[in-house]
Amino acid sequence: MKVLISGTAGFIGSHLAIKLLERGDEVVGVDNINDYYDRNVKYGRLQRAGIITSLHDGENIKYNELLVSSSDKNYKFIKLNLEDKENLDKLFENEKFDTVINLAAQAGVRYSLTNPMAYVQSNIVGFMNILEACRYNKIKNLSYASSSSVYGLNEAQPFATSSSTNHPMSLYAASKKSNELMAHTYSHLYNIPTTGLRFFTVYGPWGRPDMALYLFTKAIIEGKSIDVFNYGEMQRDFTYIDDIVNGIIKVNDNPPKANEKFDAMNPDPASSSAPYKIYNIGNNNPVKLMDFIEALEKKLGKKAIKNMLSIQAGDVPSTYADVNDLIKDLDYKPQTSVEEGISNFVDWYVEFFKIDLEKI
Repeated sequence: MKVLISGTAGFIGSHLAIKLLERGDEVVGVDNINDYYDRNVKYGRLQRAGIITSLHDGENIKYNELLVSSSDKNYKFIKLNLEDKENLDKLFENEKFDTVINLAAQAGVRYSLTNPMAYVQSNIVGFMNILEACRYNKIKNLSYASSSSVYGLNEAQPFATSSSTNHPMSLYAASKKSNELMAHTYSHLYNIPTTGLRFFTVYGPWGRPDMALYLFTKAIIEGKSIDVFNYGEMQRDFTYIDDIVNGIIKVNDNPPKANEKFDAMNPDPASSSAPYKIYNIGNNNPVKLMDFIEALEKKLGKKAIKNMLSIQAGDVPSTYADVNDLIKDLDYKPQTSVEEGISNFVDWYVEFFKIDLEKI
């Protein structure tokens, strides 16, 4: 099939594109390559997929120019803002996609506290343009990134898709909740199959520099302190990138159907009388932050200097995914332990930044 993936200079999108290409799909990637974090990491992901030949070439990518990968003719990439409706519509009209996987978004809970308008433009306006393009181009399935942060003040764990998501704690979370509501509207009005995936703390090689594992690894190697929020009492359902990608592919390949048993008097928030579905996608095994740090220390062979702090605004103390629906419907099985995932990340990090662990 021919798949549009937005966010392919991003962490999850770059891994997903390569996985789909490996099985023979045709992929068009979209990303605006913004400066939210180090662009060299984004350029490295594009270089890995043959879009550019060196990190330096990344600076020369022209806006709205369709590039073909040098390593796989089935992969094209275009630098484009999702807010750019005119050019996004042209891309849909010209390329004739079968399915769409929307992973592009302004990410980060903490960044949303100081830069709220970035979330409105990218996550609300951009997603609206995706929905409209799907509406007018007969897209067979739209899968999109939501987030575990939508559970907000809800402390009933494990988080189930039937649980309340009416009390978000950040604008980032509110924008993701908005995506779910907008998608349902388009599923209901225009019969577009849509599936929202609530990601739970994704980590692994080529991960985002603003995420804990990257920040911790960099600081420990450089002999600097790490900020440990909530005095180390945080728990996260850390989910390895390969497990996430396998789940996304299962969702892409299996468009949701209308729930024939949908009860409008007692509605299930994760399904509908329209072709609409919400899934949690996580490891189903929360890990204490201190245990996560200890696994990283063991891999690096060096202790962290810990700066113990109170919980930050917008953060939740614990996340734990109930993924029973995804297991039952699509045979989703996360298989990567935290120890293995951290080891793989560190191996990538020291290779990418050319670090000799024996000298740290």
